Amino acid sequence: MKTAILTIAMVLTMPAFALAKDKCYDAAKDQAALNACADAAFKKSDKKLNELYQQIEARLKDDADTKKLLVQAQRDWDKFRHAECGFKTAGAAGGSVMPMLTAQCMDDLAQSRVKDFEGYLKCGKDGDPMSCPVPTTN
Repeated sequence: MKTAILTIAMVLTMPAFALAKDKCYDAAKDQAALNACADAAFKKSDKKLNELYQQIEARLKDDADTKKLLVQAQRDWDKFRHAECGFKTAGAAGGSVMPMLTAQCMDDLAQSRVKDFEGYLKCGKDGDPMSCPVPTTN
């Protein structure tokens, strides 16, 4: 049964391999290499996320209350990300594919959060500044 679940998990993740922008997955010869590819992709997305977070934090330097809300929201989001990926990958628990599935989940959620942060950094420029929690740059 566990083998069937792992096989299904691998098949479901194949589209992610096909869409990989780098050649890491193509060159991978074993599960450990696939795990490393997924981890590298996640680290890249997480780095971008942290860079954007720092930009938002810098723009909020004069607004301690909103900055406090940002910090709490990010802490809560990070807890959600770990819980969500734990849930999504529960079927592969203990299997060699588990690190890859976890990294892919973490990467997907990080990329989604990156889009959110990019939106926050742009939202006050053309629209109503009252609907944007991050002030624009001068």
